[in-house]
Amino acid sequence: MAAMSMKTMMALAPLLCLAVAASLGGVEARKHPGKETLGYYELRRGEFSMVVTNWGATILSVRLPDKNGRIDDVVLGYKTIGGYVNDTTYFGALVGRVANRIAGGRFTIKNHPYHTYTNDGNNTLHGGHRGFNQVFWSVRERATGAFPYITFYYRSGDGEEGFPGALDVLVTYKIDGDYSYSVTMYARPVDKPTPVNLAQHTYWNLRGHGRGTVLDHSVQIFASAVTPVGGDLIPTGAVTPVAGTPFDFRAPAAPGARIAEVEGGYDINYVLDGRDADGQGVRKVAVVSEATSGRVMELWGDQPGVQFYTGNFLKGDEGKGGAVYEKHGGLCLETQDFPDAVHNPKFPTEIYRAGQVYKHYMLYKFSIAGK
Repeated sequence: MAAMSMKTMMALAPLLCLAVAASLGGVEARKHPGKETLGYYELRRGEFSMVVTNWGATILSVRLPDKNGRIDDVVLGYKTIGGYVNDTTYFGALVGRVANRIAGGRFTIKNHPYHTYTNDGNNTLHGGHRGFNQVFWSVRERATGAFPYITFYYRSGDGEEGFPGALDVLVTYKIDGDYSYSVTMYARPVDKPTPVNLAQHTYWNLRGHGRGTVLDHSVQIFASAVTPVGGDLIPTGAVTPVAGTPFDFRAPAAPGARIAEVEGGYDINYVLDGRDADGQGVRKVAVVSEATSGRVMELWGDQPGVQFYTGNFLKGDEGKGGAVYEKHGGLCLETQDFPDAVHNPKFPTEIYRAGQVYKHYMLYKFSIAGK
């Protein structure tokens, strides 16, 4: 795995935001009322392609063939960019400054209290009302060729949504092989210590978006424990084994097999096992497969946890191509630090001091079962 250093990436000169052809969902790039330019960018290698936008550094589509050669889009999303504005499903978004939940929308650093915008009852979810999914990012670098990639940049200001200090953030989407792509996230606090926990919030349906639920997908998660939550989905601070519970996906299983035993459906952080990590801490996180299409997705990453979510709050959302996304119409696997770590000293810290670099790497590998 090769990755540019934070210093190198931050020094890259900005490039113009360019729209790709009208084939990218039929929505043209345009000047947003105000100052920013909305762009759509295609990364392609053969039959494998993805489209991203600088609004929320969002993944709009991932297209690849099934076992019969049929090419489908396997991620959920809206028909136009308007659906993503003020969206609360977080389809395909890069979420932060702190992904997942902060209990009570408050925390303390060095005896200084901070209050963040509460947008999930009394809690802060995915960075608040105007998190990183609700802002324009600028294009820092873009390359075509055999291994195309694009790097987005965003400067989060001091006090944004209540978080302390300015924060520089970079995310790179790159096609690394015939059917694989990576997501590399960097962040660096500029002048104050601050919590940082970024996540990529794509919803997957390997049968093809809008084609039923994911309850019959096969899911394997390489984790022996979870961080259990209370009724408000805030971790209790405990770490409990999955053995003998409906949260046990150490062997491949369908989420629908035991979802009735999980109040509300799956929406919980898994504590990833340390085995099989490479020298940079990257390990296999999960494997998802779907029998009808034959598609298989492996997720690798370097974070301590992964949020497994089965689209419990989808409720007939209107998506691209006339699709309607019913409950459990997609699943998310979001590598991350543990939720509400600012209140749990036993969890890995998510507080970064000024100048300290946060790094988060994900690798998706797709294949066809039996090939």
